Amino acid sequence: MAPLSLLDVLAEVPDPRSRHGRRHPLLAILALTVLAMLRGCKGPIAQFGRDHGVELAHALGFLRGKTPAPSCLCDLFGRLDAPAFETALSCWVASRLPPAAAADLQPVSLDGKTLCGSRDGEMPGQHLVAAYAHQHHAVLAQIKVDAKTNEHKAALELLGILPLQGKVILGDAMFCQRDLCAKIVEQGGDYLFTVKGNQLGLERDIAAGFGFEAAAQNMAAAFSP
Repeated sequence: MAPLSLLDVLAEVPDPRSRHGRRHPLLAILALTVLAMLRGCKGPIAQFGRDHGVELAHALGFLRGKTPAPSCLCDLFGRLDAPAFETALSCWVASRLPPAAAADLQPVSLDGKTLCGSRDGEMPGQHLVAAYAHQHHAVLAQIKVDAKTNEHKAALELLGILPLQGKVILGDAMFCQRDLCAKIVEQGGDYLFTVKGNQLGLERDIAAGFGFEAAAQNMAAAFSP
């Protein structure tokens, strides 16, 4: 896959705003947002734009040479199609990952974390499940864990949008689920999930499973001609 332009993929994100009263192009706002994230911006994105002045504003496509105010960004992000934005970024990242050799397994970790800074007063923070590619130090995709579901179900949905061929999926005991493991194998991947000693029931079940397999192999070897 040829590397994709960031602006080209961001142009596919639908604009939720009415055609009337748009002060700033959506593409310029999304480009500013991604740039702020890549630069490790810890403060408000609006302030990041203002701190870098007119030159950056024109380079990103802000026609008036001025980046948006916090209220403008808050209103837009509240209505933006977040999955479409995530998909665009995932496509951009994936297009820039070097192809692996046929014999190589690429490790990808599943992990659930609460988004830093997403808590608002009494409202809990946004909880996400992300797929992280170790070799490339990049998040391939992430998905929100809704209040009515859990990390297991969110991970199933996440794996449905990722190419798993040639990948080994890593994770903790939360992801030791039959349907999730079956989905990985069906799509040509493999998995390695860690079980801790404080989960004795699951640990014993796994040990018993491997013990049964070893015993069966020994018995087959004993009766082979």
